[in-house]
Amino acid sequence: MKVLPLLLLASMPAFAADPVPPFEGAIERLDPALDALLAADAKIEVLASGFNWSEGPVWLDGSLLFSDVPENTVFRWKEGDIVAASFLKPSGSTDDKSGQGSNGLARDAKGSLILCQHGDRCIARLEKDGSFTKLADNYEGKRFNSPNDLCIASDGTIFFTDPPYGLKGGKAELEFHGIYRLGTDGKVTALSKDVKWPNGIALSPDQQTIYVAVSDKDQPRVMAFNLDGSNARTVFDATPLKSPTRKGGCDGLKVDAQGNIWTTGPGGVLILNKEGKHLGSILTGQATANCAFGDDGSTLYITADMFLLRVKTKVKGAGF
Repeated sequence: MKVLPLLLLASMPAFAADPVPPFEGAIERLDPALDALLAADAKIEVLASGFNWSEGPVWLDGSLLFSDVPENTVFRWKEGDIVAASFLKPSGSTDDKSGQGSNGLARDAKGSLILCQHGDRCIARLEKDGSFTKLADNYEGKRFNSPNDLCIASDGTIFFTDPPYGLKGGKAELEFHGIYRLGTDGKVTALSKDVKWPNGIALSPDQQTIYVAVSDKDQPRVMAFNLDGSNARTVFDATPLKSPTRKGGCDGLKVDAQGNIWTTGPGGVLILNKEGKHLGSILTGQATANCAFGDDGSTLYITADMFLLRVKTKVKGAGF
């Protein structure tokens, strides 16, 4: 019988049926500029493991929340825990048969949890009594595909992506994969109908640019747009990084206070400067879904398939 490290055994959720392999990761340094972002002795910590597909991390009320999409669950991890506890179940499929839970998570200015609900095909807010309030579920009367990830501007505007990953046999009502703006007045505006497989989304520190990770398997990349969706351009093409030994593609991303982009991509988390130069990578050995800065602003939490990881940074996330 294979013996696992105590941390990995203790941190398995109840549904984990298969043994969790030992974690093997490393930090790849490609440019001296990375030294200003990650210390020379920076380490990748395993905080919990055994998840089905971990996604959408966000820091809220002293703990890290993250989705396990296939398990229809939001988990919570706090400092000192060796087990991530179930926080919300169901998390995203309350009246839909897809079984898909929440994906991207965010915190609004009032401290409420805002969710991309795959199964219910909507953007929703979790209320204090445990109920959900749907903030948007359609564009021009047609249901969204399966809202994937989101970010919230300082004025409360929500930007989100809507690829069809969560349909799982459900009928698509829209002919495109949208990038949307949800105004504080509840109005939904399509910023782009031209990008297939838009996924992670984040704002630049000055909140004048939208960054979107595109999960196109043939051309994984990071794109940028003006706030109205104009001036679409590719910031970084991750296609050359694809290889059998570097799992995953461009999925989730965040931006730090200096404008550097921390995007998941082939191999783990790719660290780009604001011009799109690849400075280095946090190699996880896993298809890596997403990342987020924690309560102190200078700890990056990473959801990498079955693992929840973290790395201390020398730069704070945008907004901290």
